[in-house]
Amino acid sequence: MIAVSDLKAGMTFEQDGKLIKVLEASHHKPGKGNTVMRMKLKDIRSGSTIETTMRPDDKVPKAYIESKPVQYLYNQDDIEIFMDLETYDQYEIPTTIVEDEMLYILENMEVKIQFYGTEVIGVTLPKTVELKVVETQPSIKGATATGSGKPAKMETGLTVNVPDFIEADEVLEVNTADGSYLKRAAK
Repeated sequence: MIAVSDLKAGMTFEQDGKLIKVLEASHHKPGKGNTVMRMKLKDIRSGSTIETTMRPDDKVPKAYIESKPVQYLYNQDDIEIFMDLETYDQYEIPTTIVEDEMLYILENMEVKIQFYGTEVIGVTLPKTVELKVVETQPSIKGATATGSGKPAKMETGLTVNVPDFIEADEVLEVNTADGSYLKRAAK
């Protein structure tokens, strides 16, 4: 059991037979009354998100999640195929479960898949990935990194706001936590 006040973003717990992932958690002290935890939670199996409040001294059973290194192979009929790097077993994950993560994953990329017992429940991304710009507005002569930026479509379909001097076919380093541009990738 884990106290609700100890829950942080990324942690997983069980509640009413559901597997719940914490997306956001913060203490809130209203003008009158006791402190509460404001939380944004995601039901891992259904994909639905809810915002709720809980008392900090409530306890919930912690879900034990294991991770295993895998390589992404390909997509087939709304199923993403991953291969275990040690045993060469293949795992099929419905695209709907890993839809957001797939915006950062290229074929043959190494990631980790998460298991709850024998059930595959998600993908853990590296902190940053290198993606190629496939479409953006032409660069602006004399542009600096401090400008407001422009949208750039990456090879996975992700749209990233980039500085005005970035051009198509450049490879960029992107933060997987929030989808933000970090820098040009080293050549």
